[in-house]
Amino acid sequence: MQRYDPRTALIVVDVQNDFADPGGGLSVAGGDRIIGAVNREIGRAREAGALVVATQDWHPEHTPHFVRDGGVWPVHCVGGTWGAELHPHLALPHDAPRVRKGANGEDGYSGFTMRDPASGSTVPTMLEGLLGDSGVDSVVVVGLATDYCVKATALDALRLGFRTTVATDAIAAVDLQPGDGERALAEVRAAGGTLVPAID
Repeated sequence: MQRYDPRTALIVVDVQNDFADPGGGLSVAGGDRIIGAVNREIGRAREAGALVVATQDWHPEHTPHFVRDGGVWPVHCVGGTWGAELHPHLALPHDAPRVRKGANGEDGYSGFTMRDPASGSTVPTMLEGLLGDSGVDSVVVVGLATDYCVKATALDALRLGFRTTVATDAIAAVDLQPGDGERALAEVRAAGGTLVPAID
């Protein structure tokens, strides 16, 4: 089945050194092993004339998101550092838009929204407008990590009315608790999302 067309966008979520490299500050087990599958999805999308967009965590040096500042996560994806850069093996087209999130200290799990960790209020990123301006009505989500930013991005896409597919061979989970990744996918499916292998 054809997965991509000009009204479908591929959202590549946070395939950054701190997540995808084994030496990264918040390395996801198997994060480097999904890059080949992500690249194949990028190739398919480009061949079909589909928009490819990448998201990046882009945190300041200090943020309530980090455990040293009262949050729950080790320092990761500080803007301008090696850890925040996209993995060098990711074959992202040079003209693909990049949506950076969390630059003002927000929690940036979803590619679509950011949340102030103190007040809980949310603000949109540029992603929804970018997709709307491109005539997109459906998205395919790949990247890191299944149980956090992939899940949040897919659920927000569904909430905003986009037909949403997650390519299950092109994601990897943190699994802080065993099974978190599978539970995240079940949540996306229950919300109306479709789960498919990246290679069919």
